[in-house]
Amino acid sequence: MWAFTFPTVRIPSMTTTTALILLGLGLALVAGLGAYALTLWKEVRRREAFRRDELRRAHDNCLENLELVASALLQRQVDITEGAWRCKTLLDILDPGLVERAEFRAFGEVHRRTRHLHTHSARQALSPKERFREDRERLAVEDELGEAVLEAADAALTFRRDWPGSLH
Repeated sequence: MWAFTFPTVRIPSMTTTTALILLGLGLALVAGLGAYALTLWKEVRRREAFRRDELRRAHDNCLENLELVASALLQRQVDITEGAWRCKTLLDILDPGLVERAEFRAFGEVHRRTRHLHTHSARQALSPKERFREDRERLAVEDELGEAVLEAADAALTFRRDWPGSLH
């Protein structure tokens, strides 16, 4: 009968010195990777702090501009339409859902009803008759929603004063 035997392979034994060298290399590698992970973690924390600071400054800037525009609206230093558009834009930057609040809906309504009107150079390109027609349309919206926009401007000042508690 046939008998099959596997050849014997002899594995050389590791000396104590070799084992200690490999252990030292392994520990150095783990320590290096740990230091790198710590560096990355600190960088993530730094970037998060920077992002929070940028967001806070952006909010502060929007709130300051909101206060200026709302005050100008209440003092009749700016047209109802222009002030409503600016307030809506600033509230959208802070939180797009703010314009849906009852106290700020007038800003969104003026925007919705006047966004098709021409501005700047496009307005200048209109004929005098077309400009007059658009002015009548804008003034009709302002007559209808003017008081509501002024109330919304007053609410915007209260919102600014109570920030950040007023956000939610």
